[in-house]
Amino acid sequence: MHFDLIDLRLYLNILDTGNITAGAANSHLSLAAASARVRAMEASLGIALLERGRRGVTPTPAGKALAQHARVLLQHAEHLQQDLSEYAKGVKGRVRLLCNTSAMTEYLPELLASFLKAHANLDIDQQELPSARITHALRQGAADLGIVSDAVDTSGLQTWPFRDDPLVLILPAGHPLADGRTPSFSETLGHDYVGLNASSALAIHLEEQALHLGSRMQIRIRADGFDGVIRMVAHGAGIAIVPNAAIERRTREPAFHCVPLQEAWAHRALLLCARNFERLPAYAKAMARHLAE
Repeated sequence: MHFDLIDLRLYLNILDTGNITAGAANSHLSLAAASARVRAMEASLGIALLERGRRGVTPTPAGKALAQHARVLLQHAEHLQQDLSEYAKGVKGRVRLLCNTSAMTEYLPELLASFLKAHANLDIDQQELPSARITHALRQGAADLGIVSDAVDTSGLQTWPFRDDPLVLILPAGHPLADGRTPSFSETLGHDYVGLNASSALAIHLEEQALHLGSRMQIRIRADGFDGVIRMVAHGAGIAIVPNAAIERRTREPAFHCVPLQEAWAHRALLLCARNFERLPAYAKAMARHLAE
């Protein structure tokens, strides 16, 4: 069996994206080079690792076993590099951080910037995902740290409090729901929404809540960030659900109303998660403490 770390990273990138072309691109390899590496891995083992289909690839049972071991091996290699980088001038460590939409946009920019300023030999690989996918990735060893909503199952992980992060409903002035009541989420589903990008973690979460009620959100337009969403609501494009923190950092405009949501999932807190904080490599452990403090 002759694998190197590039082979293992490529293989996991292929599984994460669902096709060899995207996996090759994420690994900074040409498609021809990536295909050759996968064929060599399969030839070395004498078994197929991937099932090829019209819509992409899926792992065989052997491929699933390889993925589990690959994640562990790559995590150990990353820990080795990070621990030794403190002794080697010019060698950079890397921390992989997964977070939901609210954490990424409202709380982390200043916190991560100050940490990077104090740690010149560190890079941060930050990715936005829904909270449930973050906890799954942490359990699989695919990231060092995650920030998730307390509404998801964090069994098997260690958690530290991060921030209170309630969601609120915002309404244009004169909207039928802006009558002084606190409407339920189900009531809002009969009205037009301004949404976030469909791939954002919060957009996915809200759509899942609507589906639980047997309905869909009526999205008229999407914006890339909370600022754009709020401005569109203020000018009458529709209603929206955003973190209260996004409202508090803006000068309150009379053109929209902000009301709390009744649902338990809206009264959320954010948690900082890891498989084991004490077993993190030095840089990741330091960053966890920085975020928690």
